[in-house]
Amino acid sequence: MRRSVMFFLVLISFSASAQTLLSASSQSLPKSSFTKLRKMEDSMKTYARQMIMDESAGKRFSADSVFTRMLVRSLVTPNSFYYPFDSLITVSHIYAPDSSFRIFSWQYTKDEDHYRQRGAIQMKTENGSLLLHPLFDMSDFTPAPQDSVRTSQNWIGSIYYGVIMKTHNNKKYYTLLGFDDNNMRSTKKWIEVLTFNEQGKPVFGGPYFSIRDTTNKVKETYLTPARFCLEYKKNGGARVNYDPDMDMIIFDHLLSENNLRDKAYDMVPDGDFQGFKWDKGHWAFVDKVFDFKLKDGEAPMPEPLKDDNGKNDEEKLLRQSEKNGFKITPDPKSSAPKKSSKKG
Repeated sequence: MRRSVMFFLVLISFSASAQTLLSASSQSLPKSSFTKLRKMEDSMKTYARQMIMDESAGKRFSADSVFTRMLVRSLVTPNSFYYPFDSLITVSHIYAPDSSFRIFSWQYTKDEDHYRQRGAIQMKTENGSLLLHPLFDMSDFTPAPQDSVRTSQNWIGSIYYGVIMKTHNNKKYYTLLGFDDNNMRSTKKWIEVLTFNEQGKPVFGGPYFSIRDTTNKVKETYLTPARFCLEYKKNGGARVNYDPDMDMIIFDHLLSENNLRDKAYDMVPDGDFQGFKWDKGHWAFVDKVFDFKLKDGEAPMPEPLKDDNGKNDEEKLLRQSEKNGFKITPDPKSSAPKKSSKKG
């Protein structure tokens, strides 16, 4: 199981590092600070990997404690907000779209049935000093994590892999997409809205979702949880992602694999999709994102690039090449297109 978590974190890290470098490029980190942070990061890498991958629970716990202290010490360095930490591949670190803060989050595994998330929000400051909000995972101490607005002191733990910024009435709302390994039978994906109160403290959750109540067979009613959770069978592969083109959060519709209703560990994707659309300060539920449904074993087919006689369809080839990041220029010596050496 730790290998699957490692793979997930590596995927987040690649995405987050690109975003981090993009955000950090707008400011210059003093060379002295960069050199100092690079040395500290080199020391942190061993513990960052050990706290996820070591076979011993005791060593994982010890590595997690050492890593946490080292991370805080490194962040005290002036202007550390702009340092990417791109070699810490077992730790998610993503910036808000407006670069006003970034979130570090990772996972500690006691055993295959006990997972606990760690995290901290680092705020951007004008003078480069550290303003940090540690996040304390209290999800083990509530039977209903979806029903309450929370602070950094009683956070519902998650490894964050996406941040979506929306505004309403001149206020910013940051929607977080997160992953939680939960236990040996099921996995969770979380969607919740992060805001900051008048004191600048983080507030997690609120009445920002409307979800159809499928238990009410008499009339159509909607629930308004403080956060949305998609819980499904372990390694079920359910997806929760934001589509910028559609401007929607899209997630798999789940169905009980063995007709065990209300058992999250039996829920798997059925090929249909649901979603949320931002509307006047809240995420409105969309029951049918697409008007088609994939059959078992069926995958989306790419547009064919050859005609019925096996010849290249030059127009389609041109479009597909440009989608893949290449510019196509005609080759005067050939009727076939020719790739440019530069990406578009």
